[in-house]
Amino acid sequence: MGLKQIHLVVRGRVQGVFFRATALREARQHGLNGWVRNHPDGSVEMVVEGEEGNVKDFLSWAQTGPTTARVDDVQVRWHSHSAEYSKFTILP
Repeated sequence: MGLKQIHLVVRGRVQGVFFRATALREARQHGLNGWVRNHPDGSVEMVVEGEEGNVKDFLSWAQTGPTTARVDDVQVRWHSHSAEYSKFTILP
């Protein structure tokens, strides 16, 4: 399948519900690299890269998020793998 990268912006009730912590766990379980951060407007932004199948699995998870979240909208942009990230982190 190859290596891919996605850039996500997730909207809904996605802050204060452990979305970033759960994204970190999901990404690491799938061997993905990148980052996640909260935005002042209440959305969560992520860059995720790795094997395409694992990226697709992560995207499926992000469309629902953790059980405490309510995801209303996910904007997704696909990119070529950049190899810029060596792990998945939570940004301030």
